[in-house]
Amino acid sequence: MPIKTNNLKFTINLKHIVTLSLTLLLINVITAQEIIEDEKIEAPTEVKVDSTEAFKPRKVDGVAAVVGDFIVLESDIPKERQQLIASGANLDGVTDCQLFGRMLESKLYAHHAIQDSIIVTDAEVRAEVDYTIDQFLQSTNGSMERLVAFYKKEDEKSLREEIFESIKNNKLSGRMQEKVVEEVEITPEEVRQFFNKIPKEQRPTFGTELKVAEIVVDPKVSSEDKQIIIDRLKEYKRDVVENGASFRTKAVLYSDDKESGRSGGSVGTMHRDKPKMVKEFREVAFSMQEGDISDPFETEFGFHILKVEKIRGKEYDVSHILLIPKVSDEALKEARERIDKIRESIVSGDLTFEEAARESSDRKETRVDGGQMINPKTQDYKFELTKMDTELYTQIQSLKDNEVSPVLTETERTGKIKFKILTVTGRIDDHEADYATDYLKIKELALNEKRINAIEKWQEEKIMDTYIKIGEDYKDCDFSSNWLKK
Repeated sequence: MPIKTNNLKFTINLKHIVTLSLTLLLINVITAQEIIEDEKIEAPTEVKVDSTEAFKPRKVDGVAAVVGDFIVLESDIPKERQQLIASGANLDGVTDCQLFGRMLESKLYAHHAIQDSIIVTDAEVRAEVDYTIDQFLQSTNGSMERLVAFYKKEDEKSLREEIFESIKNNKLSGRMQEKVVEEVEITPEEVRQFFNKIPKEQRPTFGTELKVAEIVVDPKVSSEDKQIIIDRLKEYKRDVVENGASFRTKAVLYSDDKESGRSGGSVGTMHRDKPKMVKEFREVAFSMQEGDISDPFETEFGFHILKVEKIRGKEYDVSHILLIPKVSDEALKEARERIDKIRESIVSGDLTFEEAARESSDRKETRVDGGQMINPKTQDYKFELTKMDTELYTQIQSLKDNEVSPVLTETERTGKIKFKILTVTGRIDDHEADYATDYLKIKELALNEKRINAIEKWQEEKIMDTYIKIGEDYKDCDFSSNWLKK
């Protein structure tokens, strides 16, 4: 009996495991289209052929589908399932047809990304390969030999090569999807129409939401210590520019941003219209030409030099080296005493939390709003309790409204220490979606629906324009997308 699947919605519902699965999936790439016969195809063997035979169509065993310049092997489907389960995904009720349909979508996106000249640089892919290998090694107690054996590869080199292709095609697929929906916008009237068409009994319910404010105090670094860091960064730049030293190697060896340091300082792709980094970092990067290395500059994270690796229109591939000045014990003590005094002033009623934040907080992003924190997912002031960052939830879960937390120590991933206090400035209990109160959430739901429609339309058109062949064993899958071109 045909198995009904909805490939697009399946992809969206499993979004949090799709990226991992695509990284884990070791795919095979072909450079030209091949015709798959409907009858069962035979196993390939390595045989010598003369020049007249070289370009004849060949039957290849285990090919489940061809999508443009890509193939899906029959062995890829159970491998995909095993690796998803190994990553912690719950695939109860998920059929092979659904997995297969999502794999077809991925190949379709990747194929058209290449046709549209979407670029994924080898440097950014290698960075993710290194990170992925590091993650894999944790499951084998650091044994590369066991890891290679688990993935049935001859050696580390062949494992890296296949992971490289997997990640590159994953990135191509992702960027093609981004391109399809990047210009999709929604008007307030469309949001209103979307909300009004939802039957009242089917309107979503939102959980308890909190508004949270913060005051942050940074330990001060002396001007002498800052200058030492600036001079070191200038020396790194000079060595690269004048002596041909490797920027990537220096990032690996010296950057205090260990996460990007492992990948030669790469912070990925920055887009002019999609702010990703802090203001100072963006301003420096977007003022430079391809191949340039900046002078040292300061952000809230420390001091940087950055290199623009590649520019593609509004997209910049950027690497950096971060150095963080050492904070003395005296500076730490002074910062702790300062935030203790701020807290005492608020608790005693001498200052409101908002006034104290505007006057004394060292976090510029929240200081101007009286310390009010912005939810990075929704870009408003409300945090849904059940979806809140675990660390933040732990810090505020026992606070009553307007109660000031004890002084908390915040250690960033770079090792930089800050002190902060928090308070809950507002609370909205569980409630049915309300157009006025929940406009931003409703807008996001409406925008997502519009994006889904855009993707479905794109798929419809591209499936008809692309060479696609589905193997006989999978023609009983009742796909929601027209992979069989009926």
